Amino acid sequence: MSTASLRTRLFVVILVPLLLMALALGLWRINSAQATAEELFDRSLRAAALAISKDVTISGGDALLPTTRDFIGGVAGGEVFYHATGPGGIYVTGYAYPPVQQGDAPLFEATYRGEAVRVARLTETVTIDGLSGPSTITAWQRLSDRQAFARELATRSAILIGALMGTLAVVVWFGVGLGLRPLTTLEEAIAARSPDDLARIKRRVPAEVQGITGTLNRLFGQVEESMEAHKTFISDAAHQLRNPAAAVQSMAAAARDAPDEAARMERLAGLEAAARRSARVANQLLSLDRLQHGAAMTERFDLASALSELCTDIGADVLARGLEFSYDGPPGPLELSADRVLVEEAVQNLIDNALKHATGVTRLEVELAQEAREARITVRDNGRGLSPADADAAFRRFSQVRPSEGSGLGLAIVSSVAEKHGGSVQIDSVTSGASVSLRLPL
Repeated sequence: MSTASLRTRLFVVILVPLLLMALALGLWRINSAQATAEELFDRSLRAAALAISKDVTISGGDALLPTTRDFIGGVAGGEVFYHATGPGGIYVTGYAYPPVQQGDAPLFEATYRGEAVRVARLTETVTIDGLSGPSTITAWQRLSDRQAFARELATRSAILIGALMGTLAVVVWFGVGLGLRPLTTLEEAIAARSPDDLARIKRRVPAEVQGITGTLNRLFGQVEESMEAHKTFISDAAHQLRNPAAAVQSMAAAARDAPDEAARMERLAGLEAAARRSARVANQLLSLDRLQHGAAMTERFDLASALSELCTDIGADVLARGLEFSYDGPPGPLELSADRVLVEEAVQNLIDNALKHATGVTRLEVELAQEAREARITVRDNGRGLSPADADAAFRRFSQVRPSEGSGLGLAIVSSVAEKHGGSVQIDSVTSGASVSLRLPL
């Protein structure tokens, strides 16, 4: 499912609250218009009643003057009905039958000729033709006139708010687009690059986008380093495989040209050994590549049982060389969550390293122990030995502390296995021989 563009999201995020505020403002404005209309019309009714009362007093009870009628119509904003009585309740002028009042309120609502009206009633003491007494003026107006006036006010407000929101929507839409222009230009600049161009992005961008460009620059740097590492690895691997391949080819030619059967068998044995070395180097290269660029296949297994089986398989070859070989593990199981194949590969490399690089070895020991929340696997020999000062050269790929028949990958693989599992590997400080310990978190 496609997602909305960033521009649309920002537009919605900004505009929706404004629309809600406009809706709330519109509702308030409608209520305010209704209240304003009521207040204005009530004032106009009172003003009309007062004007009629004064006119009746001045004219002595005659009909209203034209100027008074015009004034009433202009002030009220709609048709006004009125009824006036003089002293003693004598009808003076206006409509004959005013709305009936319920109560004594000066302003009230009633029904006149089937229509709802608003009524204002004013009582004053006046003197007409020498008679003094209370005069009652009743003025009323249709409620529909008030509602029409309120609707007109609300409609004008709605049109104004709608026009403002429409203008604001246009401004926000183009404003968001203008604000996102640096992202668009950045995208265009990156798209215009070739696959081989991993140079840093130096384009000036707003502060909010600097994090993106910084992340991209770090990613470009990591990709470039990875590509360089691949190139170096391929070059080193080709160099390391060239010698075993040449040896296999040479031994094969020598076996073919052997003068007799005994020499041919001897040369075939050498060919087999060279082929094994070549296969071992290829397997180590594959393991190293998997460690660097693949994911570990984590499983839970008994490390003590796995190492016991591995040492049993390797033991025959070690003993055949005339060496003492031992494995010392815990009495019970030692559960570990790790890639079993890689862990066994690391231990086998530790043993192979001891066999290939240690001069004068007569004894080889493998020990498994638990230290706090770690499993410690130690391989010791009594040969020429390694010191902690040799660690940099020993754990570096295709590097050897001393020349030997090895490929320089064994301890590098062990180091990568430790790093892959969050563990560590170190050369122990011992008085004689060599001791290398691999620690893996339980």
